[in-house]
Amino acid sequence: MFLRSYIWLLLLGIASITTTVKAQPYISPIGAQVFIEPGQTDEEINTWFKLLSEHQMNCCRIRMFENYMKRPDGTWDFSLFDKAFKAAERYNVKIVGTLFPAAPDNSLGGFKHPYSQSHLQEIATYIKQVVTHFKTSPALYGWVLMNEPGTGGWVPNDAFGNAQKSEWLKTLKPTAYNSKGYPQIVDFTPQQFLLHYNTWYLQWIANEVKKYDPNAYLHVNSHQIFSNIAEYNFPAWRNFLSSLGASAHPSWHYTMLHRNQYATALGANCAIIRSGAGELPFWVTELQGGNNTFSGYKAFCPTKEEITQWLWTSVGNGAEHILFWCLNPRAVGDEAGEWALVDFQNQPTDRLTAASEVAKTLRKINISKFKPVVANIHILYTRETLWIEKKAQLNDNTNNDYEGRNTGGAMKSAFAMYETLLENGINSQFQCFDEFNWNKPSYKGETIILSGQISLPSRYWEPLRNFVHNGGKLVMEGLSAFYDENMFALHHTGFPLQDVLGGALKEVKCLPTDFSVNYQNAPLPAHLWKGSIYNTQGQIVTQEGNSVLATRHRFMRGETFWFPSLLGLGALRSGKGEALSRLLLAEAQATVPFQFETYQKGVQMYTMQKGNQYLTILINKRPQATSVALRYPKGVNPSVVFADKGGSATANTARLSSEETLVILWK
Repeated sequence: MFLRSYIWLLLLGIASITTTVKAQPYISPIGAQVFIEPGQTDEEINTWFKLLSEHQMNCCRIRMFENYMKRPDGTWDFSLFDKAFKAAERYNVKIVGTLFPAAPDNSLGGFKHPYSQSHLQEIATYIKQVVTHFKTSPALYGWVLMNEPGTGGWVPNDAFGNAQKSEWLKTLKPTAYNSKGYPQIVDFTPQQFLLHYNTWYLQWIANEVKKYDPNAYLHVNSHQIFSNIAEYNFPAWRNFLSSLGASAHPSWHYTMLHRNQYATALGANCAIIRSGAGELPFWVTELQGGNNTFSGYKAFCPTKEEITQWLWTSVGNGAEHILFWCLNPRAVGDEAGEWALVDFQNQPTDRLTAASEVAKTLRKINISKFKPVVANIHILYTRETLWIEKKAQLNDNTNNDYEGRNTGGAMKSAFAMYETLLENGINSQFQCFDEFNWNKPSYKGETIILSGQISLPSRYWEPLRNFVHNGGKLVMEGLSAFYDENMFALHHTGFPLQDVLGGALKEVKCLPTDFSVNYQNAPLPAHLWKGSIYNTQGQIVTQEGNSVLATRHRFMRGETFWFPSLLGLGALRSGKGEALSRLLLAEAQATVPFQFETYQKGVQMYTMQKGNQYLTILINKRPQATSVALRYPKGVNPSVVFADKGGSATANTARLSSEETLVILWK
């Protein structure tokens, strides 16, 4: 739940405050950013909070601009934001304030690291002023430590950053890495430092807030997840956060995919953040709510149907809160006049109305009691894969014939696995190697998928061996495990997992654009890389002439399946996922209570459970209406609780119009 116990008690003490509406003990999972800036009238500010309350969205986020608080003479004037907090109190809206200290030209995303020691002190002063002023407000729920950490891989090279790096280098311990006598040429120390530096700065901010509000609720929102993910050490962040979040703006963050895949991309984003959060709650802290006019890499305006799909996708993955960016548009600077859920007359758009309908349904069915049902299928990624992928780039990163080796190819291939499973109604895990539990005594019934993960660092060799040894299933495709963490060619000098996989890579042929390989007497789409196996122990699954293309191997209590051709991107690029679907269903063998009877391209399903009740959330991205046959547990009966286009459900069939979201409650 959004409120912790002490906030519930706090709400009970607000009864004496004069309000225009009755206090609400329920906080909606859905909310929005209220953008506060000078020039706004008291009436406008009041209207926005009133609109939130009227649309079942009684939680919000506010960016706390230092530039709009600190006067030139060094004194502080909080009156603009006091008006917003008072309006929030009036309408029982809870506020998460985003700390936004001053810096030159940071109106859009904000700076990511301090520039100097004096700048760090200025940030500390800002935090003290803001936290001490607002911490007693009944409207305050917590703080976002900073907006969207992550630099896109750029490593700071200023005096302050270099001093931090020098101190960090002193703490490093020698590793047991064995280069087998070969020189170590490639250096990823800058990337490792950036991973540390991002964590250090967030921890520092958290400590500063706790000085003045020891019980503060602390949050942060990652962004550009499919590329910045190599900068995020989510397990370390859990030590100082109350919840973990994500910005999810398709026009900025999902541009490597087509618009028809944005809902699925959001699902993958949620899966990544859910894994990163561990036992903490996770939020979709920013979700695109309105039109891009001049901002966004791929400018567009979400339809009301897309808004509905994105909300239910987030809910189906277990997001505790989803906050739109924005309720109202800003008037000046970057993104002025864009992104809003209201029009320029402050009237609700069809997008706001659609969000309100979802919010009403979530309250009606008590969604907080439902938890996502996720298969024991783990799509794993390594940060080193992204580092090496970026290191290996030449000048041309746009040639579509070489998409597998271009920046983003690895994550797109892994995404293809997630998408293919989802089009069978199977929601899977999407995790960093560091977030997987490597300490279980048995992995029977669990599957790890390595898709396009060209780097398999040496510290993971033994954990992966133990996973298979103790009953797990490893499915590996593409050039996964081609390098170690130092871009050292593993198959050239004795493949360390040859016993686990029953062989090593014999050769890989680069075949620009797309091709097919044979699998179970049918063509299986592949892209760019066609690998053959030096087979020592494995059972041959697919062979062309003398070339072994895929093998299966029993290793102790577990099993491996290896197909060193790029299948994920092959399915994604061709739009023909049925062959990959057959492979994944045969190898992963997911046991989930609901799934599709057959592969459904363009349709996806999430399942949630509360005791002996289930929710299934279906989204149809096909251009035409469709009927989908379902597998479901015996003894449950369906009833439709949400359908934005009149969809229906019988015992074993769901019917949806194009672009429809259908939610079925099974009892």
